[in-house]
Amino acid sequence: MVHSILAAGAVLVVAACSAVAQENSSNPTQEQESNRAFWIIPNYRTSPSLLNYEPLTAGQKFKIATDDSFDRGTVVLAGFFAGESQLTNDNKSFGQGGAGYGRYFGTAFAGFVIGDYMTEAVFPTILHQDPRYFRRGMGSKWGRLGYAVGQIFWTHNDSGKTQFNYSEIVGNSVAAGISMSYYSDNRTARDAASMLGLQVGLDATANVLKEFWPDLQRKFGRKHQ
Repeated sequence: MVHSILAAGAVLVVAACSAVAQENSSNPTQEQESNRAFWIIPNYRTSPSLLNYEPLTAGQKFKIATDDSFDRGTVVLAGFFAGESQLTNDNKSFGQGGAGYGRYFGTAFAGFVIGDYMTEAVFPTILHQDPRYFRRGMGSKWGRLGYAVGQIFWTHNDSGKTQFNYSEIVGNSVAAGISMSYYSDNRTARDAASMLGLQVGLDATANVLKEFWPDLQRKFGRKHQ
């Protein structure tokens, strides 16, 4: 069910963006990124462009991870996934009712926090990689879609050069391994791989939302006016 939700979310974003006029004349360096995409998805690590690139310090990387981890949007998302997992009885040992939901929520929120710190702070600091998403902001919607998804596998190091996104893949792999310790009913290699795929899919969907969110904001703003 969760995977279907991710796929549907990506399709809805692309469909919505097909109605957005191309604004190739816009200057991405002048756009102010909001802290949340769709008022829910934390957006602290998005940068309007790679122009005038400046690397982050280790402290700045940990601040981004902290802001993402403890944003109210993360709490809402954890609550949603906790409800979905309880509804499907994903981990029978957690039980049902309020106590069961509390266990599902705690593990879901912990998973988000661990994943954020591993992919945005710990491994980017160790590997000298930049955890930010650099928005393209120009070109065709399909080109931008491919760019957004591609940033899961390619990122920039602290010198601004492109390289494989070890922080995303290795960081989420470590986070999935840690998660196995508190999911007593789901500790197989297949479960770990599924959890890794889910997290990478979530991050890819988040990248698509971050890429197109400013366009949708402008469109909604014009309609409101």
